[in-house]
Amino acid sequence: MAQADGKALALGVLAGAAGISLAAVWYQSRRAMTTGEGPGTCCPALYASGSAGQAEVLQQLTSLIQCVSELKEEVRALKDALPHLQDHVRDELRERAGSRRASPYNRTTPTRRKRSSGVVRAEGLSSEEGESEGGYMTALTDSEEEGQREEDCQAQERVDELTALLRRADGLHESRGAQKMEGLPTLLERREEFDQKCQYLWRLTRAYADAHDLTADSLEKKTYAEKGKQVGAQAISLNPLCAESHQWYAILCGLLSEYESVQNKIKNGYLFKDHLDKAIELNPHDPLSYYLMGRWCYAVAQCTWIERKIAAALFGEPPSASIGDALQNFQKAEEICPKYSKFNYVFLAKCYKDLGQKSQAKMMCDCASAMGLVSKEDEEAQKELDSLLLSLQ
Repeated sequence: MAQADGKALALGVLAGAAGISLAAVWYQSRRAMTTGEGPGTCCPALYASGSAGQAEVLQQLTSLIQCVSELKEEVRALKDALPHLQDHVRDELRERAGSRRASPYNRTTPTRRKRSSGVVRAEGLSSEEGESEGGYMTALTDSEEEGQREEDCQAQERVDELTALLRRADGLHESRGAQKMEGLPTLLERREEFDQKCQYLWRLTRAYADAHDLTADSLEKKTYAEKGKQVGAQAISLNPLCAESHQWYAILCGLLSEYESVQNKIKNGYLFKDHLDKAIELNPHDPLSYYLMGRWCYAVAQCTWIERKIAAALFGEPPSASIGDALQNFQKAEEICPKYSKFNYVFLAKCYKDLGQKSQAKMMCDCASAMGLVSKEDEEAQKELDSLLLSLQ
């Protein structure tokens, strides 16, 4: 209990005693006014032996005076005890605080203890009282810190689990065949836990793209592309500044366009370009984005007149890109990461061939031939390379 609380208690008791005393004074003053006597005199009829009622009043007044005297003694004793009450309360609080500090984990930093004392002093208490109250507040914040520490440990465990999961997903994406196919079920097992994590979601989008590439059934391919596009949109909504989310959402738009109507194909083509532009803006050092943009520019440059008219009719303005645009993007991918991929060399050769630069095209074909067949994509690139070499002879 603080000294301010002790003062309040003492004032309350004194106020009660004063109220009783004032009542007695008021009664005597009232009697004096009605009888015309001074405040120091009493009505003689009060002491008449023949009046039982007056005797009873006298007896009650005598009892009242005795009660007031006893109350004054109690108030005096309370006033004497108040100075020692503070020491008693402080000792008791220190004993409690000491028992709580017995564990090495229940300790606060000097900054926290200083802040607690400062709060008490701001309430108008002395430095000694502030230390006492500060000790009490420290005892309370020890348990709060322990709870916070447990929450921090749990949060760190979740972060560690997510980090391990993402590393495993990256490793499975870099692998081949059936092992690469494990990426999707591995991530889906923890979706309920990490469904609000952008780093998790864009990898899940990527896993759907991998599953699409590794599946032979066309219906399953379309299902993977549809689900992957939905997850990619969720990843972007959670973090619009994540380049990987835009990149893989664009890829899923491209994959899904293979199973859509002409109108949806063109719509997905626009989405592909917009999100790929955003991915390059957010991360201009990823060769994959430039390679994909090169593929888009090359495809648009190869569009027929009727395809451009359909796009103009549906969306007002047809997509526009040239072979030169495609070449620049493929060159940028090679600049960022030399020998980026067999397919990148193949498309560089195609661009040079279409621009009439056969010597450069043959050089790119040689570079592509020097790269081995590591993935399914490399096997597809080799088929296009063989066809291209025949056209260059």
